Amino acid sequence: MSTHAPTDPLAQEFVAFSVEAGVLRFGEFKTKAGRMSPYFFNAGLFDDGAKLGRLAEFYARRLLASGLQFDMLFGPAYKGITLAAAVSIELARLGHNKPFAYNRKEAKDHGEGGTLVGAPVQGRVLIIDDVISAGTSVRESISMIEAAGGRPVGVAIALDRQEKATENGTDVAWSAVQDVTKRFNLSVVSIATLNDLLDYLATTSDSSLAAHGDNVARYRARYGI
Repeated sequence: MSTHAPTDPLAQEFVAFSVEAGVLRFGEFKTKAGRMSPYFFNAGLFDDGAKLGRLAEFYARRLLASGLQFDMLFGPAYKGITLAAAVSIELARLGHNKPFAYNRKEAKDHGEGGTLVGAPVQGRVLIIDDVISAGTSVRESISMIEAAGGRPVGVAIALDRQEKATENGTDVAWSAVQDVTKRFNLSVVSIATLNDLLDYLATTSDSSLAAHGDNVARYRARYGI
């Protein structure tokens, strides 16, 4: 079930923005699990200052509304790097200045060295990413944060697809987000969910967008959790 009310205005505003920005698209797209999805969310297309700034605003508003307590942000390479920096700027603008850090894929043997860049990783750490697909990025982030002496407390994502995860090519009864929540005892805060997307398609005045509602609903019925 959605973690937000069906009329969640922030989620509806975010879905509309994602559609307008071309980040959320409809058609036929093959997922990593091999499913044919009627929609595709590509956060890499928040690719200019205006779009990234608005995305950071949505993250910050959702995080502040969630009440989740954290001391710093951590962005896993590569998408998380930009997200952590942008959200940190927006939180500071709203009066909640938080340090941030991120990892590099390759260890550096000169300068500051190592794989972590930015503020010292300590205290309650919030991981910032775009989506949770298989939980691999979260697991890797947790290992790095704990090794540095920090304590992971949650993950913030843009969209929760709310669909069954796969293990060894077989669908399971829980989602990647639910798996992360249970396995690592972390809070997962999403700006919007698949249910919010369905709400948007059911209420939009754009008939060309509304026409995709049935396909998305069928996908949810088949693969949803």
